[in-house]
Amino acid sequence: MPKFAANLSMMYTEIDFPDRFGAAAADGFDGVEFLFPYEWPAADVAEWREAAGVAQALFNAPPGDWERSERGLAALPGREQEFQDTIGTALEYAAALRCPRIHVMAGLRPDGVADDELYDTYQRNLLFAASQAAEQGRNIVIEPINTRDVPGYFLNRQADARRVVDAVGMPNLLVQMDLYHVQIVEGDVAMKIREFIDKVDHFQIAGVPERHEPDIGEVNYPYLFDLIDELGFHGWIGCEYRPRGNTSEGLGWAEAYLG
Repeated sequence: MPKFAANLSMMYTEIDFPDRFGAAAADGFDGVEFLFPYEWPAADVAEWREAAGVAQALFNAPPGDWERSERGLAALPGREQEFQDTIGTALEYAAALRCPRIHVMAGLRPDGVADDELYDTYQRNLLFAASQAAEQGRNIVIEPINTRDVPGYFLNRQADARRVVDAVGMPNLLVQMDLYHVQIVEGDVAMKIREFIDKVDHFQIAGVPERHEPDIGEVNYPYLFDLIDELGFHGWIGCEYRPRGNTSEGLGWAEAYLG
């Protein structure tokens, strides 16, 4: 049986962030994830999580200047020290939240920089991040993202993520496979799961193409959930979608899965 984590950056936005932990727990979620916790003290976020009794499945390392459309630093030459600082911050939050994994975003392709230089920077930075995370027993994950939602994003395909993970060679550097992005970029989702699941540490889902509930759109998620079970994956599936309306009222898709 899959276990699902509510994404509190996209779900329950009809209520204040501190209250979303309890709302997710009341709807039967055992875990939560979110994008960035850094506008709140780590101790406060940990208190909200603990009071709700949910596990922290995932969050993102700081991505650079989000308001200026930065989407990560890991592949950007010349930003290495800033990147290293973000990993230190993320690990402080991970310790407070008892979170076993951190998503590190690659960033947008800079103009005039060759792919080889971007890949070299990306791999060096990921080696640093994974080495630091290993000291705490945590994983680093990377996620291919479609360029319709994030034009210019550096990492887009599952094979490229696998190439980077293999090149870095750290056992705690793994892949966050978002099936919404897989369908948009590559399709053939079930075969992509079969091919790459050995390096997947976290799944995410959303309906395609509008990124609403997973029972809306072109992807047969119940089939994929059964496949993920069949292949022996026991980690989290993050619900990174934008509800069409009230979050709780849109959870009919999850009745068979949530407690």
